[in-house]
Amino acid sequence: MISVAAAIIFKKNEVLIAKRAAHKSLAGYWEFPGGKIEADELPEQCLLRELAEELQIIVKVNDHLMDHIHDYGDFVIELKAYSCSFVEGQLTLTDHDEVLWVNVNDLLSYPLAPADVPIAKQLMK
Repeated sequence: MISVAAAIIFKKNEVLIAKRAAHKSLAGYWEFPGGKIEADELPEQCLLRELAEELQIIVKVNDHLMDHIHDYGDFVIELKAYSCSFVEGQLTLTDHDEVLWVNVNDLLSYPLAPADVPIAKQLMK
């Protein structure tokens, strides 16, 4: 099982989603940004590292929201979602094709990666 951390970055009533690059698995799907948790790394540390690397932004990791295990067939991920606040930086795409600030209630209007759907549903409650 692959452990992955996802940042639910809030800005007013919107959250940041990122479109997976064409050369990646699940290309074209939207996801909450984040990445694989490395050995001996806390999920919060992973988010700080991944968001700095992939989007050139700094966030404050706030609260753990939920975990979700998803079986993609070829691999299984444990997705750990954390509420985050945008601190600073200019969004720069190094690993995604596009990013959007989306109203929480509109999340399911986008083709989200299957593992991210339960998180979006929880946010919409």
